[in-house]
Amino acid sequence: MTTALKDKIIESLTSILPIALIVLVLSVTIAPLETHTFALFVAGVVLLIVGMGCFTLGADMSMLVIGEKIGTTVTRSRKVWLIAFVSFLIGIIVTIAEPDLQILAEQVSAVDNYVLILTVAVGVGVFLMIAMLRIVFRIRLSLLLIVFYAAVLILSIFVPSDFRAVAFDAGGVTTGPMTVPFIMALGVGVASIRSDKKGQDDSFGLVALSSIGPIISVLTLGIIYNVSDLPYEMTAIEPLYDTRGVLFRYLGGFGAYAKEVAVAIAPVLAFSALFQLTTRAFHKKQIFKILIGFLYTFVGLVLFLTGANVGFMPVGTEIGQSLAKLAGGWLLIPVGMLIGYFVVAAEPAVHVLNKQVERMSAGAIGAAAMKKGLCAGVCVSIGLSMTRILTGIDVMWILIPGYALAIALTFFTPPLFTGIAFDSGGVASGAMVSSFVLPMAIGACEALNGAEAIMTQAFGCVAFVALTPLISIQILGIAYRRKTSKIKRTFLAVEDKIVTYEVY
Repeated sequence: MTTALKDKIIESLTSILPIALIVLVLSVTIAPLETHTFALFVAGVVLLIVGMGCFTLGADMSMLVIGEKIGTTVTRSRKVWLIAFVSFLIGIIVTIAEPDLQILAEQVSAVDNYVLILTVAVGVGVFLMIAMLRIVFRIRLSLLLIVFYAAVLILSIFVPSDFRAVAFDAGGVTTGPMTVPFIMALGVGVASIRSDKKGQDDSFGLVALSSIGPIISVLTLGIIYNVSDLPYEMTAIEPLYDTRGVLFRYLGGFGAYAKEVAVAIAPVLAFSALFQLTTRAFHKKQIFKILIGFLYTFVGLVLFLTGANVGFMPVGTEIGQSLAKLAGGWLLIPVGMLIGYFVVAAEPAVHVLNKQVERMSAGAIGAAAMKKGLCAGVCVSIGLSMTRILTGIDVMWILIPGYALAIALTFFTPPLFTGIAFDSGGVASGAMVSSFVLPMAIGACEALNGAEAIMTQAFGCVAFVALTPLISIQILGIAYRRKTSKIKRTFLAVEDKIVTYEVY
């Protein structure tokens, strides 16, 4: 166990170190930080490294194992109503538990927090149910994506412009560190029952469809509430004057996020316990290992979320404000793209996705290739976000052609890569984007355009992060298909020459 944890921490170190170095260089050159902010950041880096290591180990030992077993068990029952009910229930449970959603809800003052959270949870529950039934009935993923994204675009016409970005951001933050491991494992478990060749392809796509549900449900909420001119209040961060102040700030963060994560994990634990009592799927040794895994998950998430929100959030805001004051704000684009390229590697859920992809493809699609595709996509998305802050372009002018291109690519991309790509969009927009990139966009927007423009120009950043991997990973899939086809043609040509020589 010690060796496994050590390996995970080293892996997280390589992911977080680049973004830490970028912030360090910025802080001593063009975007100086307050001393207390820098102290918070340094401590946050350490917490992120240890937290991600613990979380990924815990997810491997607990949520992935339970998710696969539940998926396998309910599918083997062949009862459609049971599959639908369990999927709907799991979708609601894991979404209410998602910490990223709590952060977003607190920033949308026009709608009560609990109303927004419940709306998003129901959206995820309904669409996770649809995603599970899709695998059972073998419905093509691209067909459902076309239908539901068309519904999204139609609904967005009737929603006030300053609420559209919130709706699309909701689809991104929903699929975070709590939901992704469980939902992805659920898909693997369901697909494992299938004996046909397309079972592997259908193991992906659950996160993709689960990300659409919140967008549709929040857009519907926007029509019902008829919200407009949403206010946004910048929260002032109290300055710290000594190292003891840094310690107490983190102690407060530990307490707050320990409570949040406990509330998040409790329903999942309760559902898992009920599943075990009903099915007796695990023996005692496995149960003990799963409980240890949940403990690692709890500790890892508390450390990671505390480091991200206490240490990285104020840094993001200050860097955004500083860059906005230089060269008319145009430095935001290259710096934002550089940060975007590296920040996605620090997302805990991205590690879970990459390993699942490598595992399900038997190593044919490497984690390194996935990482590069995701980094390229998020790099472009942050560049677009900063461009929108500078120019004031409506979010739909980018989202509509972006999703149209992503849907068009599904006709040329191998089905496996289509599922992986649309899953990647939800996975990439996680805790680091919410706690570092979004505050950076908010800080820049406030400095350039004032607080009244934040809802229409800064929000939407998460939506862009959820969009661009859909395109970059599908392009990776097309390149992969061409490469394997070329290898296959070369092999057949060599084999033909051998046969000809033997006949001669």
